[in-house]
Amino acid sequence: MSSSDRRAFLTLLAASAVAACGFEPAYGPGGPAAGLLSRVTVDAPQDRDAFDLVARLEDRLGRTRTPEFRLSYRISTKAEPQAIAPDNTINRYQLLGTVAFTLHDAGTDTVLSSGEVASFTAHSAFGTSVATAASEADAHRRLMRLLADQIVTRLIATSAAWNGR
Repeated sequence: MSSSDRRAFLTLLAASAVAACGFEPAYGPGGPAAGLLSRVTVDAPQDRDAFDLVARLEDRLGRTRTPEFRLSYRISTKAEPQAIAPDNTINRYQLLGTVAFTLHDAGTDTVLSSGEVASFTAHSAFGTSVATAASEADAHRRLMRLLADQIVTRLIATSAAWNGR
């Protein structure tokens, strides 16, 4: 059996194993997450972190056309010093973040899914105050994107249990 025949055979074998396990695309027709796109209204942001979180959620889930679900959230962040110089100045911070989220039915306000996601990022505090502020703002933006992506992943993973589509 030639090398290319072996690869084709193994690819076919892997594809049949995936098909046999019940794998289906989440956003595909009839998929469990098909009803999420453009149907989730996210609570309005109250600060910069919330704005970045909501912007990323809307990027991933789409702007609401027919609000069937409402997503509420609570953001918590904490900065911890990571690199301390001999003169006791802090040169690097680790930014820890968690978001507790709850997905509600828009009509009845019934809780459909809830959970908490957590992640971290870091930023430099070395240089001018302007550079440090820009680095910190970028770290917050990156952290909110990470947390929003985790929320969407959780919603997709649990959508078969609560999404009637």
